[in-house]
Amino acid sequence: MTAQSLSLDHLVVSARTLDEGVQYVADTLGVTPAGGGAHPLMRTHNRLLGLWGGVYLEVIAIDPRAEAAADGAGPRPRLFALDDPATLARLENGPYLSHWVARVERPKHLATWQAQYPQRIAPVVPMTRGDFTWGLTVPDDGAFPAWQGAGDGVLPSLIQWDSTRHPSQTLAPTDLALKALKAVHPRAELIDEQLRWLGAAHLLDVQPSDGAAALVAEFETPEGPRTLR
Repeated sequence: MTAQSLSLDHLVVSARTLDEGVQYVADTLGVTPAGGGAHPLMRTHNRLLGLWGGVYLEVIAIDPRAEAAADGAGPRPRLFALDDPATLARLENGPYLSHWVARVERPKHLATWQAQYPQRIAPVVPMTRGDFTWGLTVPDDGAFPAWQGAGDGVLPSLIQWDSTRHPSQTLAPTDLALKALKAVHPRAELIDEQLRWLGAAHLLDVQPSDGAAALVAEFETPEGPRTLR
């Protein structure tokens, strides 16, 4: 088990198109995501929304322009299971809160930690967007992180920023405060075991469920409580 607790970095809303995801967040939380850009390696693009406490929300979708440019080049699978047929089918019903990312603070070095425990932590992929550079854990097949087969977006990806600035510092301030991040999962005991090993159990309240895995984020907004699913 890690001796250093992780912190919440950002939430992830997956969408069929960026416009659909942005509209879903705006309708739910009352604020429109605006910042963001493209991830050339992953052939995705995003929009960001700042939250209280140095946390942000990311809306992510397949970048159709990058997809066209990569034809025949044998690109790697996209992150956050965006190439998974099950994910694509679910997105036909609308955007949803698909995932979350936990931040690994220095002096712990994410790539070294991953090399020590490759069964526990997915490979670290160097990524860039504009002036930002970071390492993110991404399974080789682009799937969500898992432990003994349990994951489904409920276990976090891990991130370590190389840039001196964090994206939340560049986003317009909002009055949106994340009050709780919750999940249900049919194998909640395995999710809890991995969260405790990572040092992230304090970030997510996970409960057992007979149905599908799901994430729920509860917010306090100027218009009252709002829930993102």
